Amino acid sequence: MNSTFGTIGFVGIGAMGTPMVANLAKAGLKLVIYDADPACTQLHAATPGVEIAASLADLGRASDTVITMLPDGKIVRQVLCGENDGFQDCVAAGLKPGATVIDMSSSSPIGTRELGALLDQRGVKLIDAPVSGGVKRAVSGELAIMAGGDAALFAQCRPLLEKMGVQIFHAGPLGAGHAIKALNNYVSAAGLVAACEAVIAGQRFGLDPEVVVDILNASTGMNNTTKVKVKQFMLSGAFNAGFNMGLMAKDVRTALEIVQATKTPALLAAPCTQIWNDAAKTLGPAADHTAMFRFLENTKSSFQKD
Repeated sequence: MNSTFGTIGFVGIGAMGTPMVANLAKAGLKLVIYDADPACTQLHAATPGVEIAASLADLGRASDTVITMLPDGKIVRQVLCGENDGFQDCVAAGLKPGATVIDMSSSSPIGTRELGALLDQRGVKLIDAPVSGGVKRAVSGELAIMAGGDAALFAQCRPLLEKMGVQIFHAGPLGAGHAIKALNNYVSAAGLVAACEAVIAGQRFGLDPEVVVDILNASTGMNNTTKVKVKQFMLSGAFNAGFNMGLMAKDVRTALEIVQATKTPALLAAPCTQIWNDAAKTLGPAADHTAMFRFLENTKSSFQKD
């Protein structure tokens, strides 16, 4: 494996990046890591095969393949290309021609294609490979990974991706992975709002909310939220599923951009985006996305009279 990929640089040692790095190290890969918060990288200071880079450029110089796992595409671009694409104090400043970058963040597919063109000018290859499954499946190495980019390059990278995920798809050309990730999260976000509204309405009608969830899960209304979120994180009051409100709102906005750019009707996507924007503004972007339940409980219905 090491002879194929050389040293793996990993930027973004957060909630998802931490277990992903652990699984790559467990597979015997040589890693060099970086995060804007030094405390995050120190968690791996004693991990065999893992070194901590002093800077982004140092990480680039040490790496043959670089993985980014960051909050959004704008941060990815700045980390890789530097301020105003100046290629100073950034990963690409140190990368050798022929290196590969795998962006596993949830980025805008339009921005990904622009980034690909920028890196190509320096002889650096890019694929996008965002993930689904959350922290739990990142820890177990069972993420779903949807990749976009050159098919041959994807095939070369697949053995590396298999160290972090079990369901791995080549979605299409560059940007396709980020497009389907945003669209997937839109479907998930819309389903979450629908599930919350149904449970809240059922409870106000006099039904036991836990029974409402059980019946939904035995019926056609079942979705990811009813199966793994309502009882565990909403009715319990925990609101700690591990994915924040701001990131979900960002992904839904990205999905709406795709819907609008393709001239697809946005009859549901537009109001769904507004709901998530309002919730993120009211509760704060750092709130867990399952706190949507609390937001909807406290939101006055348009059918209520003042």
